[in-house]
Amino acid sequence: MMDQLLSYPEAAALVAEYARKRSAGRKPVQVELAFASGRVLAEALRADMDHPPFARSTRDGFACRAAEASRHEFLAIAGSTQAGHAPAGPLPPGAAWEIMTGAPVPDGADAVAMIEHVESRDGQVRLLAPRTLEPGKNIVARGEQAHAGELLLPAGTVLGAAQIALAASCGLALLPVFARPRVAILTTGDELVAVQKVPGPAQIRNSNAPMLAAMVVAAGGDPWVFPTVGDNAAAIGGAIKQAALPAAQTDLLLFSGGVSAGKFDLVEPALAKAGAEFFFTGVRLQPGKPAVFGQIKQNAAAQLSGFGDLLRPSITETERTPLPFLGLPGNPISTAVTFLLFGAPLLAALGGCPHHGPHFLPARLKSEIKGKDGLTRFLPAWCDFDHEKGGWHEVEAIPMHGSGDLAALARSNCFVMVPEERERMEKGSLVYVLPH
Repeated sequence: MMDQLLSYPEAAALVAEYARKRSAGRKPVQVELAFASGRVLAEALRADMDHPPFARSTRDGFACRAAEASRHEFLAIAGSTQAGHAPAGPLPPGAAWEIMTGAPVPDGADAVAMIEHVESRDGQVRLLAPRTLEPGKNIVARGEQAHAGELLLPAGTVLGAAQIALAASCGLALLPVFARPRVAILTTGDELVAVQKVPGPAQIRNSNAPMLAAMVVAAGGDPWVFPTVGDNAAAIGGAIKQAALPAAQTDLLLFSGGVSAGKFDLVEPALAKAGAEFFFTGVRLQPGKPAVFGQIKQNAAAQLSGFGDLLRPSITETERTPLPFLGLPGNPISTAVTFLLFGAPLLAALGGCPHHGPHFLPARLKSEIKGKDGLTRFLPAWCDFDHEKGGWHEVEAIPMHGSGDLAALARSNCFVMVPEERERMEKGSLVYVLPH
């Protein structure tokens, strides 16, 4: 355990550096295009051919020579081509060629006159005066978008609909992406009961497990939610050992609750017993001060469980890479804040994303908020991201009744940051917000 609490910037830098080192060397997996959205490209995408592979028309109209059409004389219609078909031949001199959007332009043509801009009669067509055409008008030249072998998307690109369409245009039915990090979620506390149960006296429903599962998915991870673990050292230790087995292929062990300094906060002692290495055991944050970060040697945890190498005799040293863990305070707002600050950036890195975050946005305060001496505060707030006033988004803290106020969290769309050296932030102050 550690005595000196890190500042938030120090803790964030430590997590970022750890994430950077752990993200190196992760192996890609192949996924179908339909399931690639939100995934991170593991290998660069290059053009398989010239794009487009032929000069194509961007309009319905008539392919022609710009100089001839600009004389406003009638040109004989020498042919017609629709998308998906090649022209029957080149464009003769003094002629035009009927063409549809997306169709190949016949050799000899250097422009396309839009159908709305011409007069046609008796198998002839002419450009309406005073319009003129320049060479290249309404034509995309072969290779204008990309040449064969040209870099289209670098590795590390987060894939959306446009990127998936681009990959499809290059003939890729499967894409190499980084595997989603598998996250074991352990929520602790005797007071917690399953969501579908009626709480007894002094009990509450376990809202943190589904919240963290949703946040893990949003951060690019694959949640593995454990049954709630009570305030029992042996039960917590058993859950740690199960999650840390190499066969489980866990990438991050995420705790909610049990990380403070109370008599029944048993997560840190259980981690220590499992041979954990602690990088920090507290951060100068409010809420979220008791947050814990470190790693466990997975082979050591397997030996403690009584299985050891009997479980998977083919385990390699790479597969026994230490398992990072993040312990979050149990109050929901504390849990959400610390996950966004430390868990989400770690998952982004493990998932191959080069821009780990967290990503703060500037805004102006609508009303004053108070700081906390020696602690960086993150308060639930609402920011009007759809509108600006005086060139800035406006943000206002949401009143809350402690860090367990789920209703306040649900009414917010961000957290507003108050640096630890500030006693208060006045109305109109420039602040930074963390969207969620």
